[in-house]
Formats: sequence, C-alpha cells, structure tokens
Amino acid sequence: MMTNPLTIDQLLQAYQSGQLSVGDYLATQLELARNDEHNAWLSLISDEQLAAYVRVLEQSKPASLPLYGVPFAIKDNIDLIDLPTTAGCREYTYQPQESAFVVQRLIEAGAVPLGKANLDQFATGLVGTRSPWGECHNSFNPDYVSGGSSSGSAVSVAKGQVFFSLGTDTAGSGRVPASFNNLYGMKGSRGALSCSGVVPACKSLDCVTIFARSAEDIEQVFPVAAQYDGQDCYSRTVEPQPDSVASFKGLKVGVPTPDHLAFFGNEAYQKAFTHAVEKLEQLGAHVVEFDLKPFLDAASLLYQGPWVAERYAAIQAFFDAQPTACLPVIETIIGGAKGITAADTFKAMYQLQAYKQQCDALMAEVDVVLTPTAGTIYTIEQVNGDPIQKNSDLGYYTNFMNLLDYCAVALPVEITESGLPFGVTLFTTAFNDYRLLSLASAWQQASDLPLGATGQHCTAKMDILVCGAHMSGLPLNHQMTAIGGSLLQRMNTSANYRCYALAGGPPYRPGLVRDDQNGAAIEIEVWQVNQSGVGQLLEQIPHPLGLGSVELEDGRWVKGFICEPCGLAGAEEITSFGSWRHYLQQGKSTAR
Repeated sequence: MMTNPLTIDQLLQAYQSGQLSVGDYLATQLELARNDEHNAWLSLISDEQLAAYVRVLEQSKPASLPLYGVPFAIKDNIDLIDLPTTAGCREYTYQPQESAFVVQRLIEAGAVPLGKANLDQFATGLVGTRSPWGECHNSFNPDYVSGGSSSGSAVSVAKGQVFFSLGTDTAGSGRVPASFNNLYGMKGSRGALSCSGVVPACKSLDCVTIFARSAEDIEQVFPVAAQYDGQDCYSRTVEPQPDSVASFKGLKVGVPTPDHLAFFGNEAYQKAFTHAVEKLEQLGAHVVEFDLKPFLDAASLLYQGPWVAERYAAIQAFFDAQPTACLPVIETIIGGAKGITAADTFKAMYQLQAYKQQCDALMAEVDVVLTPTAGTIYTIEQVNGDPIQKNSDLGYYTNFMNLLDYCAVALPVEITESGLPFGVTLFTTAFNDYRLLSLASAWQQASDLPLGATGQHCTAKMDILVCGAHMSGLPLNHQMTAIGGSLLQRMNTSANYRCYALAGGPPYRPGLVRDDQNGAAIEIEVWQVNQSGVGQLLEQIPHPLGLGSVELEDGRWVKGFICEPCGLAGAEEITSFGSWRHYLQQGKSTAR
C-alpha cells in the first residue's frame, strides 16, 4: 500500500490497516487545500470544524462506512451548514441552516467536506473565469481555463486536494471541467442526485454532478449520493441495472459524422478524438456514423430560447434589486431574459419536444454515443477577450444533454503534445447511469493515464506472454487492449516448447506445452497489461488453456498462455512452423 493514497479504495485500506490516522490525514489534506495556488477554493472549514468531523468518525470503524474519512469539495452553489453559500456573488451570500440533501448523504457515509469551491457566477458559464474572486486556473497550465462553471470542484480533485467533488451541470458544467483537468465527470439522469439545497440555474434542468480521478471512485460515490429526495420535486429514482455492461465488446457506438464535428481550429484535439474512436474499436465496439444535427439544433434553445428566463427566475428578487452586483457578462445574459414572453416559452417547448422525438429515434439505433467533451480549449486571455463566443464554443457538444434528458459521463483520453488534457463524453438515454459507469471503468482499465494532474499512476502492471489468437492483429487481441495492454516485444521462448493447433474454433487457438527433451523455440509476444484486468482476461480463457510460467530465450520467466496436456486430443502439432503466425500464413487455418 502506498503512503500517498490516490483512490478511495487505497485510502480506506490505509485507514483499516492503521497505516493512516483519519485525523492526521484530513488535517494534511486541509492544509494542502489552504496552500492551493489555482484559486480553486472560496472558503474552507476551520480546524475546529474538522475536529468535529474527526470525532464523529473516531466513534466508528473504518470498515463500517463506505466513504470513511474521504475528503471532498463542494461547488459553492450547494449548501454546507458549516460555511456560507455565495453562488459566486458576494452580495448574494447567505448562511444555510442545513446542508444540501446530497451533501448530508455523503457526510452520513463518512465523507468529510473540506470547503466550498470556486465557480462561474450563478453557475452561468463553461470557462471558470466568471468569478469575483478571480479566475480558477487550469490544473495543467495556469494560463488556460479550468472549465466551468464547476471550476474549483474539478481543479481541487485534479490537484489531489480531495478525492471527489460535487459540481452542477445545466449546460455542461459537470463535463467540460473534467475534460480540461484529466478527470472523470458523471452527469447522471436529471433528478438522479437531489438538487435540494442547490442554488438553481435552470431548476428544471439542473443536475448535481461528481468529479473524480478514477471511474471506480465515482462508482463508490454515486450510489451514496443518488438517493430519492421527497423534498425535491424533480427527484427521480435511478436503479442499478443487474445486467450492467462490463465491456465495450459488441456495443454499437454512434460517432458524429465529420460535418457535425467541430474543433475550432484545434488540430491536437481533432487527432485526440480520432485516437479515442480507434481505442473504442480496439475494445471491440462497433462504431457507426451518427447524425448529431437535431441534438445541436436542440442545444441552441438553451441560451437563445426561454430557458435563459429560468436563470432569471432563479434569482429574480435579487437580480431586480441589485443587477449590477452581478458580473457584467452575467448581467447581460440574465438581464436579456426579461423580454421573453409566455408565448415564446410555449413555442420553444413545442420545438424542443419535436427535437426530442427525433433524437430519441436516433438514440434507439445505438447503445451509446461518443463525442468530444469540448472541441477546443482556450487561454484565460482568449476568453476574456471574447467571453460570450468562446464560452459558446465550449458548449457545442454539451448544451443539449439536459434539455433532451440524457445521462452522460466524461472520460479522459490523453494528454496532448501541448501538455493539456483531452476528453470525450459517452451519453445515452435516462436511467442508464450505472451502465455508463461500468463502461467508464472498462475505459479506465484500458487506459494508462496519470490520475488528474498528480502525475501519478495507480494501475499496477504485469507482463503476459501470448502465442496465438491474442497476438496483435489476431481475433482475440481486443481482450488484451481491453485491459490496458500494450505490446512490449516480439521474441521467442526458450528451446523447450512444442506448439499444437487445438481442435475446435473459431477462433482457432494454439496450445503451448513445455518439453525439455524434444522442444523448440516458439515465436511469441510479450504484452504489458493492467494487473487489475488479469482476472477479467482469465474469465475469457476456455479450458484447456490457462496462465502459467513460460521461459523466454533470454532466460527470463513470465506468465503466459499454456495448455494442459489433456487438451491435445485431436490437436495437430505445428512446432515445425516456429510460430502460430507462420502456421496461419501458410494456409493451415482452413484445416482447423
């Protein structure tokens, strides 16, 4: 166990083993947050408030609470009884009398809130620059935007100050900051997470979201947070699906047609999206072209239609009394809603319903859809020079999601050559939240990215020898890439093996058997895979094959595919070919 836990599981194990003291560890994390240099926080709990949380935890055993001693951050439009809520506006500030429903559920599960995170004022923006407390800086490069409006929520997780955070998402605020900070971001079905105790942006659309450095961490937090709240009129129950998808193999994934992809001149992001699609195919997904046009048409309603009036309605009394207390860009957006009529609203509702019908029909043709989370990223200076248009660009792939009532998860893909992260979003119809989370975990198992902006990896690796259908370019190779496999080298075994073409198939498979008296060297590949995925691989290996130790020509021993002698009944010996590939290339596979 590492002394610096990176995942919730690692932290819980450290508590349970006694390696970490909950009081000392949380004090260390609070001090780390106090020394934040990215302007991620608006307020933090005091030492006395932290001590109160620790006293409660010390009355329980670490194994008794699912989130025992796990520090988290809260976007400052979500209530925490310990601290004032500002919604990013000093004049609006109030002291809540109780914590938001979702915050209270997390605290009861043992999680500890360290403070309130910076945000775009009144959750209106996707940039992280619209705060009177100053811009929240990207965790990889402070010259760039962090993404918003849940800016501090994302950065505090990426920098390792907390393990997860709560944001909100109306137009993409739970996904864009995830993409820009190399995180996973879960925007569940509308109402999956209660919005009681949340300052509304658009009450009928708002979603509380979860950011984490790993998909597995979100899988642990989401069931705790996603509880039905009878006090929230938009709350809905999302049940775990017993048949939740565990892999991408065979999934039909829609990818936007080229004419609906927009990267705003960012060639690095365009290349990265191509890599993401290629990875899907390597994982066994069936990628098909997808018509994104009605989704984009629906997105235009969010800021060009009456839903802007819902933002005005959320803070009407305050805005009418003190409009200049808002930042100029926020005053312009919200103030522009005053002229929208009831007739305008109904017309837009009818139009949205027509789009919904078209979009649902398209969604019925695929299992999930993959898009970039954002088509580009901007510097803070670029956004400040053109705040409305640059913000609009960042919402190109996100603005339609809540209007159309879909659930989505943001996934990190790669760190581009510029040193900035790029991410994609998987989305599907409402109430499939747990299926999306299982796919996010499958994606993570096949990835080897650092966690957030920590520069650290938590995925243990091991070498696996393959000698047949799992080699690169052959039918079962996707099982290797699905667990993060990468080819290390092609070489031979020691001269102590015999190779057989086993009966049965397809897929046709060889069997490697050690024979010290009459053996030969057999060509093989050595792959490096995520150790956590080896169990998944073993489940897919049928008798008589299994994993055992195999000697290489350089004298090393590695784990690899071997065959039990009882499996040789009806098999054809092919040792003389020297490799499975040579056997296939000479047309022998047609005989199997």
